[in-house]
Amino acid sequence: MRSSAVVFVLAASLAVAGCAGGAPADPGTSSPAATESTSPNASPSPTATPSAPYKPADASGPAQNVPVPVLPEVAKTETKEGAEAFAKYWFNMLSYSYETGDVSNFESLEPPSCVACQTVKEVIVSWHSDGRWLVGGKLSTPVTNTTFVKGQDGRYQVAVQVHQEPLSYMRADGTVARTDPPAPDQGNLLFLAYENGAWSAVELGSIVG
Repeated sequence: MRSSAVVFVLAASLAVAGCAGGAPADPGTSSPAATESTSPNASPSPTATPSAPYKPADASGPAQNVPVPVLPEVAKTETKEGAEAFAKYWFNMLSYSYETGDVSNFESLEPPSCVACQTVKEVIVSWHSDGRWLVGGKLSTPVTNTTFVKGQDGRYQVAVQVHQEPLSYMRADGTVARTDPPAPDQGNLLFLAYENGAWSAVELGSIVG
């Protein structure tokens, strides 16, 4: 299986490295402020507590209150736009794992036999334990595109340009173990299947040349 996406190349180089602080809590959900009841015997309803602000990781500590990516409604449809939106969501969830060390959501999306996915997860989890953490490494997808032609195997191919910010590996004492310099954007192929009203990733490859 082809599996050399840029994010996996960076992570694979430190597969045997040691490990970062626990995953920060997901942000709370604010509800509209309640209004007081007109009933004379009713107690005023409490006002909603604002969500804690998002704070990216830096030299002082790991990221806090990282928003969990939300699957867009269009990404639930078997359309060109839906396939491209799901591909973006897939990489957004991987980026969330880099920031938080929480790979559970990404595990539900990864291809079943993706060796590179296993490697990158091991690095993420190890560097989010024993008080250590990662700074940077955030992923973005400037371009996603698909011809939306279903292959004989029932798969669709989505070409994804992936950009990753420089990634630093922080020790528990706040010193930097290593920093990976910026790498050129990479072209990735995400192979998707649409079954039972939902997309799933079945293979990850790279665009060569």
